Amino acid sequence: MSSPVQSFLPPEPKGFRGYLRLWITLVAVLVADQASKAWILKHVEAGTYFEPEPIPVIKGFFYFVNVSNSGAAWGMFSQHTTILAALGFVALAGIFFFRRQLELRKPLLQYTFGLLCGGIIGNLIDRQLYGRVVDFLDFHLPGYRYPAFNVADSGITVGVILYLLYSCRDSWPGRRKPGAVKPTLGRPADNAADGASKSLVG
Repeated sequence: MSSPVQSFLPPEPKGFRGYLRLWITLVAVLVADQASKAWILKHVEAGTYFEPEPIPVIKGFFYFVNVSNSGAAWGMFSQHTTILAALGFVALAGIFFFRRQLELRKPLLQYTFGLLCGGIIGNLIDRQLYGRVVDFLDFHLPGYRYPAFNVADSGITVGVILYLLYSCRDSWPGRRKPGAVKPTLGRPADNAADGASKSLVG
């Protein structure tokens, strides 16, 4: 039986509309990823990584490069493109079939998994078209050069971080679990006497 408040709320969207935030985020990540890779493939020669070939965006800090990655992030599991592609499909299928358990109706989780799925699909398209992933974002830090990556990698990384933070939300400092009783100030005897006087008054 629904409460009086629930009766005034609009019905929860079902089907495609119920996951609209997820689809919008997924498409945005996918379009940005594929468009940026298409531009790089057109304007930067393959294998461009060392000076002077990269395109400087912020000299000494940020460059556009064009390097191939047949593995996962940072070149791990290279030469296993087929297995990595299969794992990508398995991950997408798992998210679809367990969408209720993952609480994908919640807006924050829709954005989270939109980033994650958009990134997975973006790199899957690369593996199917080129047999490799196109990496082009190249950051130089003092004494360290961060491994090149792409928009899809960024979506996956941010999505995973958001989900981990969401999963640990109950352990955040200052966060009380629903239903927890807020402690009252003052001495126990004073609180007890105050409660008794209120009950007598009515």
